[in-house]
Amino acid sequence: MAQNKKVADKKVSAKPLIGVYPGTFDPVTLGHLDIIERAMKVVDHLVIGVADSPGKGPLFPVKQRVDMMKTDVANNRKLKGKSIEVVPFSKLLMRFVEDMNARVIIRGLRAVSDFEYEFQMAGMNSYLNENIETVFLMAQDKHQFISSRFVKEIGRLGGDITHFVTPNVAKVLKKRFGT
Repeated sequence: MAQNKKVADKKVSAKPLIGVYPGTFDPVTLGHLDIIERAMKVVDHLVIGVADSPGKGPLFPVKQRVDMMKTDVANNRKLKGKSIEVVPFSKLLMRFVEDMNARVIIRGLRAVSDFEYEFQMAGMNSYLNENIETVFLMAQDKHQFISSRFVKEIGRLGGDITHFVTPNVAKVLKKRFGT
């Protein structure tokens, strides 16, 4: 009984829980937006960190990826009134998370195949800063197979990508590929 009293007497932190959802978002997909919606059920404020990642050879420059994400977040009725910002970054993720005063890194999982890589990354991040936690969120079933890589490939070959991205992103991709 005394143990329960101690828990009840603990002060609840008034400090908002800030999370960072990092990625290249090249381009943003409905799966990414699903994870953002889910993350907003966990954190008070979400920073969507758009990684520059020149080594990955992104299709779109970071500024355009930031703009696409801002547009898609602003147009998402489930995210209206939520505390979200979209910020580009080109430094070590853990340094970016610290700069944003975040305590949580949000990572989306589509399938078991994602888990091994994400698990290793979470371990490395924990080693770099043990005070920042990684939270894994599963995408809805209907979004688990979507990847930016597949969307780009389908778009490049003239296929229908409208089931995987917002109308905004579909328009940008069609213009990019001339389809």
